[in-house]
Amino acid sequence: MDKEMQILQHIRHNPFISQQELADLMGISRSAVAGYIAQLTKRGEIKGRAYVLRDEGSIACIGGANLDRKARGKQQVRLHSSNPVTIMESCGGVARNIAENLGRLGCKTSLFTSIGEDKEGEWILQETRKHGVDISQVWRLPTQRTGTYTALLDIDGEMVVSLANMDIYDALTPEMYADKWSHIASAQAIFLDTNVPADCLAYIIERCRKESIPLFVDPVSSAKAKKLPQRLDGVEAILPNREEAELLAGMSIGSIEECAEACRRIRERGVKRVIVTMGEQGIYYQAEDADEQFTPYPTEVVDVTGAGDAFASGLLYGYVNGESFERACQLGLAASALTLKTEQSVSPLLRPEQLEQTVDQYEKER
Repeated sequence: MDKEMQILQHIRHNPFISQQELADLMGISRSAVAGYIAQLTKRGEIKGRAYVLRDEGSIACIGGANLDRKARGKQQVRLHSSNPVTIMESCGGVARNIAENLGRLGCKTSLFTSIGEDKEGEWILQETRKHGVDISQVWRLPTQRTGTYTALLDIDGEMVVSLANMDIYDALTPEMYADKWSHIASAQAIFLDTNVPADCLAYIIERCRKESIPLFVDPVSSAKAKKLPQRLDGVEAILPNREEAELLAGMSIGSIEECAEACRRIRERGVKRVIVTMGEQGIYYQAEDADEQFTPYPTEVVDVTGAGDAFASGLLYGYVNGESFERACQLGLAASALTLKTEQSVSPLLRPEQLEQTVDQYEKER
């Protein structure tokens, strides 16, 4: 196949592809690509270049979409023994949960994930679409099984152990994200979880840095946080829990002072803002010009699953609506409080007016 035909094939596949991307794919110089495109345009093969504008208020969520199973003990869970439980199934995955949360909050949201061609995957997509999430860019991988996440909860709702089967995400490549980049980059902000492979994480972080797209990262777990590159330039904010922050900073955290030092170390890797979620102690937020601890909003705790995802969703909702980071953190805490009081990982109580009322009421009572 000659060079002109190759260029046309790439452009048909991705009308938003840049000349440099074409050059990289074909192993020739950008100036050579420009010459071929000039000839193709002159002959009428190419009638113009497609451009896409950033969609204000929209959020692209990249990462996991799984079938969640929650087994809740009917009495105190005993390890190495049979335990009576009740089992619930629901749609899960960090990126998917956040996409649904944002859809419930009225944000224009798109999901970039992968599912198998199985009934679990189709159910996840249909349920997610019901809440206004754009699922048109999801990869369906016929040789893979949709991811599953199983959590064992104690009688008080605290997680005892979780089991994850996420092999499907190992099939994702940077090239697959490059093919969809025009859709991803049209968002006002991008959320990324670490279910995707390490080379994909590095690719997305670097492109967001180059193109100045606000990127929010959830490390998901200590094991998956290890996949993040050492340099995190291009990350607007990272949202680890205490354990993940310890791994990212290379130190233990036993006090707020140590949490502040850990955040400083993480920011030295290039992150603009670090927000550590600390359960009953609330969150600790640090940027170059700000640091603050926010206490959690009082609420009845029914189930802790999904509280972290809810916090990230409230934060993103505040960010794309032009709120300060401090106010966005408060909206995140409100979303977390509303989720803690339900058994669902994604709370049906999440609505913009509920978030605002929860924050305003708490501020009045302080």
